[in-house]
Amino acid sequence: MMRKRLIPVLLVDQKRRLVKTIEFGERTYVGDPFNVVRLFNEKEVDEICILDIDATRTGRGPDLGFVRELATECFMPLAYGGGITELKQCEELNRSGVEKFVLGQGARNSQLVGAIAADMGSQALVACVDVDGRGAAASCYASSDARQEPIEFCLRLQDAGVGEIILQSKTLDGTRNGYDLELLQSITRKLSIPVVALGGAGNVAHLMEGLHAGASAAASGSAFTFIGRLRAVLISYPAPEILEEAEQGAHG
Repeated sequence: MMRKRLIPVLLVDQKRRLVKTIEFGERTYVGDPFNVVRLFNEKEVDEICILDIDATRTGRGPDLGFVRELATECFMPLAYGGGITELKQCEELNRSGVEKFVLGQGARNSQLVGAIAADMGSQALVACVDVDGRGAAASCYASSDARQEPIEFCLRLQDAGVGEIILQSKTLDGTRNGYDLELLQSITRKLSIPVVALGGAGNVAHLMEGLHAGASAAASGSAFTFIGRLRAVLISYPAPEILEEAEQGAHG
């Protein structure tokens, strides 16, 4: 049985600064990504995910120099997303130290998905599905101008060769009120590949709820970087005994 994971997700802007968003909009500066990665090294996190949130918006590819520097500081498995539009970029990222490649808008390109899955392996290919709304009312973009039910799009991605889905709630992003458990449960029951919950978690209890709802991993930015109502920056990660309890509870 696959081990449950807790994954810090770090958002990086075009100036290489670590930020946190609310509903994909308002940004809060969190700190220097290199310092934060070093802190997570000390806490022995399961893996880490870096998302360049300005790459696609500004029409550029991955910042390979930055990724390479960051990977040298990273002692845990590293996933990267942002600006990936061709297989060659994944090969360059892999040489730079990246183990998983996260596609956002690129996941809508079935040819790109198929090429990466065939060359790098499905286990290295992750699709981040951004969802608007909650529960049965949730929807996502399956193409640039067509919306679809998240489960239908996720099933299509699974069939195309994607090895893992990050189910990210735009509606709950940065709210710290917990995941969309209804949507998470409905999707994990129908997929055979791992699903990572992202968007809404603000504390350890929320992370555990995501795992109990069927997620293979609970991911968050806020839960690992903020504390208190005023969103003071504090890098944290649950102690090993808490992770063990979560593991037993999620499988039990």
